Amino acid sequence: MDKIFKRLRKISFGNFSRRAKLIAGILAIAAIFIFIRLITYTESVNTSLSDSVIRLHVIANSDAPMDQDLKHTVRDAVLEYVRNKVQHSESVDQTRALVLDDISGITAVAKQAVADSGKSYDVKVHLGRYPFPTKAYGDILLPAGDYQALRIVIGNGDGANWWCVLFPPLCFVDVTHGTVPEEIKDDLKKVLTEEEYQLVTSSDDETDIPIKIKFKIVEVFQDSKLKIAGAFEKLLGGSKS
Repeated sequence: MDKIFKRLRKISFGNFSRRAKLIAGILAIAAIFIFIRLITYTESVNTSLSDSVIRLHVIANSDAPMDQDLKHTVRDAVLEYVRNKVQHSESVDQTRALVLDDISGITAVAKQAVADSGKSYDVKVHLGRYPFPTKAYGDILLPAGDYQALRIVIGNGDGANWWCVLFPPLCFVDVTHGTVPEEIKDDLKKVLTEEEYQLVTSSDDETDIPIKIKFKIVEVFQDSKLKIAGAFEKLLGGSKS
């Protein structure tokens, strides 16, 4: 009788073990599938946002007060120069073409602002895709990710940065009251899907839980990607020195 009970226990535990492994395998596959779907979703959102907006990014030589003041001086000079060129642009492609066509002019304006301030820093101006953390502009919140931007680097580019959005032309509107004008938001509606528009304009709405969750998913995944890329860049940079 003892032999029979032992044999039954072995069979029972064996079946339980196989079932546990099967369940664990199914859960692992489901987790991988969900993870892939989340990555695909966040990449799709980031690509669409990057293709739909152009940011202006000015980076100071250092965090010294004089260099930070110079950053603002360069910003003001560049904004005044490009205002008439891009503020009435009707599409992101048109804005991109206008900026690319006048990189040399924008560079000259930035360098002149530096020289007029009594500094001899070099200035580099490029239009490309660059990593950004989550940033707010009035009641528009852009999640972390890679965005196309007109980047102006003053000197060593080791200081705090300033940013705005050239298209839609947020650089030229007053958001001191925390609200972006509806006509600017209409430009966003034209280039974003309804879900993406809700994502960047309603993510701080405490009552819209689904949008807040979606925004957080994009933010966390993209921010993690940027941190990993930054770590690899530092590692590779360290190995070269």
